[in-house]
Amino acid sequence: MPRVSSSPRDLCRAARRAADDINAALGVAAEFGPALPYPGRGQTWRRWELLAAAGAGDLTVARTLEPHADALAILSEAGVRPAPGLWGVFAAEASGTTLTAVEESGRWRLEGTKPWCSLARYLDHALVTAHARDGRRLFAVPLSESSVTVEQDRWVARGLQHLTTGPVHFAGTPAVPVGAPQWYLDRPGFGWGGIGVAAVWFGGANAIRDRLIRTLTEQTPTDVSRMQLGAVDVAQYGAGASLRDGAVQIDGGSAESGAGALLAARIRAVVADAAERTLGTAGHALGPAPLAFDEEHARRVADLQLYLRQHHGERDLADIGATLLSA
Repeated sequence: MPRVSSSPRDLCRAARRAADDINAALGVAAEFGPALPYPGRGQTWRRWELLAAAGAGDLTVARTLEPHADALAILSEAGVRPAPGLWGVFAAEASGTTLTAVEESGRWRLEGTKPWCSLARYLDHALVTAHARDGRRLFAVPLSESSVTVEQDRWVARGLQHLTTGPVHFAGTPAVPVGAPQWYLDRPGFGWGGIGVAAVWFGGANAIRDRLIRTLTEQTPTDVSRMQLGAVDVAQYGAGASLRDGAVQIDGGSAESGAGALLAARIRAVVADAAERTLGTAGHALGPAPLAFDEEHARRVADLQLYLRQHHGERDLADIGATLLSA
């Protein structure tokens, strides 16, 4: 387990200082990534607390830190020592694109395209899922290989503007398998990593809650604005309680396999719903002024709105319902 040498306050401050500077964000990821405890080893809440602190400081920084820390945790789970440098995780699938893995004489190579590869042009290595004859597998890939082509940026989003995301093309790229076939999806930590993303959402929404509190303490609050603050606070309290309870279950060994997947889906749904409510209710309470004149707040709102679209929403709720009905 990495030695924890940072506090949530330290990380939040570092994220704020690195805001709107991708190189500084990468530096925060490199510095703090190894300091996050691995999930399922007794300090899972500490890990999520640190990710939430990064999200409260700046969501671009947190979105840079989270996949690097996730990759380190995956490699640790597989018993693999990571190569130095910044890591990402490229596991998305999309229709019309396929990445295949071919083995020849004990050596693996990747052929094809991987969609939705965030920060690919800034990273040193990535954990990449690809389709092999024996199933979907995970591979460690050095992104400095000449056979790796990062497609030119077409990122037009107003949120997470520096975190360009797009396809990466592999043309016979050497790759090292990590785990057995299907291990990436079947391992206990798969769902836990998704909860780490929710912890970042939670932190970003908490910062919006804090902005609302500061604004109302500088004004004469009305009954309506008090109600709006109360609604935001209750939503965020529920999200935080869900994350803490999940950490207890994971560290207690009761959240593996199907139980872990169900737990992850529930927590992500609770946190995403709380963040959506916070965005909407705080937006009504604050009005247009901070979105028009407060750079930090406007960027945080745009970042969080886009980041939350990683949540599968109604599809995840349908999966939860199907799980319960099949039990």
